[in-house]
Amino acid sequence: SSSDSELTSPLPGVIVAVLVQPGDAVSRGQELVTLEAMKMKNAIKSHRDGTIASVAVDVGDQIAHGQTLVTYKE
Repeated sequence: SSSDSELTSPLPGVIVAVLVQPGDAVSRGQELVTLEAMKMKNAIKSHRDGTIASVAVDVGDQIAHGQTLVTYKE
């Protein structure tokens, strides 16, 4: 169960870009992470305005559906 304070992966794949770091202010709809799945790149976008608390993934990581990508400061 993901809360409003985390952004989780909508599908399994490999991280090909991480566009934010802890402390960054982000807005709803901003691309935070790029995920490649089945040879297609997927922009994983913020679901809210906020500040990034932590980034849980690195480029090259194989991730599962529902895995936490970033967390937001409350």
